[in-house]
Amino acid sequence: MRTSHLRAAVITLATAAATFAFAVPASAAQAPAGDVVAQVTKISHSDATSRLRSSGITWSSSGGCSDRNRSNCTSFDQINLATIQGVQTLRSATGCAINLTGGTETGHASGTYSHWNGYKVDFSLSTCLNNYIQGTFTSIGGSKWRSGSGNVYYKEGNHWDVTYYNCGGC
Repeated sequence: MRTSHLRAAVITLATAAATFAFAVPASAAQAPAGDVVAQVTKISHSDATSRLRSSGITWSSSGGCSDRNRSNCTSFDQINLATIQGVQTLRSATGCAINLTGGTETGHASGTYSHWNGYKVDFSLSTCLNNYIQGTFTSIGGSKWRSGSGNVYYKEGNHWDVTYYNCGGC
């Protein structure tokens, strides 16, 4: 009886873990059989900008550069595919112009769901985006809104800081 409860708990945890994307160190690729490891798909700056361009999404950099190791650049190197797809989903849903001002470059706060790890982007404020986000998504306090898919939009003074846990229904 205890074994069946333990097995059910393991299956429940494994199912829950498989529904969330998280950063996985390179060493996790060799995880022992039976371990559940959710992996994200990382893409290059070139692939990301091609996808953004195809959706009419722009990006800018205060330094006019894309070097991931310089904080005044805007880089998409090693960004999660789901993050780029999430921005594309937002663009499609809103029809609003979107200009990205931050990606995976150094200089942002650290953490699992961080810019560096490919989960976050920043984009410029606009009346169109402000109205859509604040009128469509659920306010969760502190200038934060959560989309129906669970992504979090944080209005940080002069830009939106967005955490994409998934592509938002792409």
